[in-house]
Amino acid sequence: MLDIAEDGRTWLLTGPTSGYALHLTDADELLHLHWGPRIALADAEALARDPLPGYWPFESPLDGREEYPVEGGPRFVRPALSVRTEERRGTEWRFVSYDTAREGGDDELRLRFDDDGIAITLHHRMRGDVVERWVSVDNGTRARVELLRADAATWTLPDREGWRLSQLHGRWAAESRLTTAPLTYGEKVIGSRRGHTGHQHLPWVALDTDATEERGEVYGCALGWSGSWRIAVAQLPDARVQITGGAGYDDSGLLLLQPGESYTTPVFAGLWSDGGFGGASRAWHAYQRAYVVPDAEQDRPVLFNSWEATNFDISEEQQLALARRAAAIGVELFVVDDGWFGARTSDRAGLGDWTPNPDRFPQGLKPLADQVHGLGMRFGIWVEPEMVNPDSDLYRAHPDWVQYQPGRRRTELRNQLVLNLAREDVREYLWDQLDTLLSGAPVDYVKWDFNRCFTDAGWPGEPYPQRLWVDHVHGLYALLDRLRSAHPSVAFESCSGGGGRIDLGVLSRTDQVWTSDNTDPLDRLAIQHGFSQLHPARVMAAWVTDSPNTQLNGRVSSLRFRFVSAMAGVLGVGGDLTEWSDEDLAEARRWVDLYKEIRPVVQHGELYRLRPPAGGLSAVQYVRGAETVVLAWLQAQRYGEPAPALRLRGLDPAASYACRETGQVHRGAVLLHHGLRTGLTGDLDATVLRLRRV
Repeated sequence: MLDIAEDGRTWLLTGPTSGYALHLTDADELLHLHWGPRIALADAEALARDPLPGYWPFESPLDGREEYPVEGGPRFVRPALSVRTEERRGTEWRFVSYDTAREGGDDELRLRFDDDGIAITLHHRMRGDVVERWVSVDNGTRARVELLRADAATWTLPDREGWRLSQLHGRWAAESRLTTAPLTYGEKVIGSRRGHTGHQHLPWVALDTDATEERGEVYGCALGWSGSWRIAVAQLPDARVQITGGAGYDDSGLLLLQPGESYTTPVFAGLWSDGGFGGASRAWHAYQRAYVVPDAEQDRPVLFNSWEATNFDISEEQQLALARRAAAIGVELFVVDDGWFGARTSDRAGLGDWTPNPDRFPQGLKPLADQVHGLGMRFGIWVEPEMVNPDSDLYRAHPDWVQYQPGRRRTELRNQLVLNLAREDVREYLWDQLDTLLSGAPVDYVKWDFNRCFTDAGWPGEPYPQRLWVDHVHGLYALLDRLRSAHPSVAFESCSGGGGRIDLGVLSRTDQVWTSDNTDPLDRLAIQHGFSQLHPARVMAAWVTDSPNTQLNGRVSSLRFRFVSAMAGVLGVGGDLTEWSDEDLAEARRWVDLYKEIRPVVQHGELYRLRPPAGGLSAVQYVRGAETVVLAWLQAQRYGEPAPALRLRGLDPAASYACRETGQVHRGAVLLHHGLRTGLTGDLDATVLRLRRV
């Protein structure tokens, strides 16, 4: 809902539990008024009447109070917008007008400003309790407009003491680990200068003063951009806090706008919650299921992926043998990973040549896909379209299609180079290859990988500042959008060496994401705990692989522990099923059947993190209607002490709940206050508990 004051200079966006207000002064200063619990328009107008503090020689009254600080004038905070023209640098804008638009029941507020032929529009939209913000910059008449920086939004927090900053950090095979620390004076900057979202940070921050998992105010911001990005959290000299973020990592030049050209930032979304970190997570999850993830109401199938079973050594007969075993344990989607195309017998060749290897698949992929369908499963493949091996037909034909700097030594990571998707001819080639592939065989699912960062990112012949960093991402988005439109029944998964490209931007075009290449079930608990701070289980792919874990650490774990760990998201299997015993296969079938029963609750229910995976007992709970599912893991039992009871959440204290595993009936009030015993003992034990309101 959007309310506007009679003078047309104060605006209030209202969600189910929260409100967001801003005000334009008579001097065309756009001030932030409120972000927090719901207020009335009269409250926002009262805030608008509060005068700004006076000017001092060394401080500006605008700092920490503006909705979108620009470079220029009496401002000293980090500018969200930095522009250079042929005559000058900076912005001195004037307010032009505002208008509103309605899309899908949501009101969008558009505030228009002008700076000597440069049009700047600030967009605000409330979806649920999430405020979406983005900015458009149009060069109307200037001969040259260089965008040094154009952030999507600056978020202003209320005056509080003792802010804490939470973020998700990591590296390859150790993504999405949650860390929280006191916010100190100055700036904390996170981001990626790698050309993709990166394993090192997810583009999300949360700030609180005294929140717990269950209660307290939490402010969170998440950026929807799949390229290089930056979020800066600043505690200013007067202790006010602002968060600024957008595409691009530095201020050296985002792109050049010729007359008539425009740039629109990605969305930088913000959320206020008074339900603690758990309440904030559930609101983020609901927002993504409702507004971001395609077809989010559909269940994601149980998949088998052949990578850890076969690596590059694959053949049609071998894949079919795996498919028969996968079908026997109840798998619904069979995915052929790397090695099916071109001269791809290792990571040294074949990328870019997206046609089936004639020695391995003499008649293409269709015979295998047909047989997989005959087994009652869907069929999927792995691709890495943005990359090329120097040893490939594509590179030999078009060496100029890669990113490179003339006269500089070329960097190869994983024996591959990055194609320049900013080029239309590259995008058309990839479209033709992938459209032909998806049209020539009954493919139901594509795992889209991205296995190296930008290094020698250059576009010979393109004037500085080059659009490559921005337009590569737009090229990726356009290609995904085009493929989804032409092949609406095909699902897509985003992967980048695991969790290297996970953000709201790519999630708006894919059905799920590969959370991490680390499939160790114990390591995954911490990765999944961090991931769940922002993203829902519905998009979190997780696999059961072999034990010992030969990919990373050699850890030995039971099939039970591996399955229950992976059942916290979208269940997959990635072990070598031809080496599993009959007993293992029979047990796996039971776990897959159980997952299918609880899948609607896990993938679409509300998540409660009961105990974090810090050691000992950890657990999560999902609630959907009358159904509740608890997944619990005991890392180690110490001194023979029984695992503590789990105090459940989200239940009706006046209702009774029957546990299907034990047959016991529990009172809701007892489960909420005294808890539920899991019966876990020993090391690396796990369980699934299903409860139904009766």
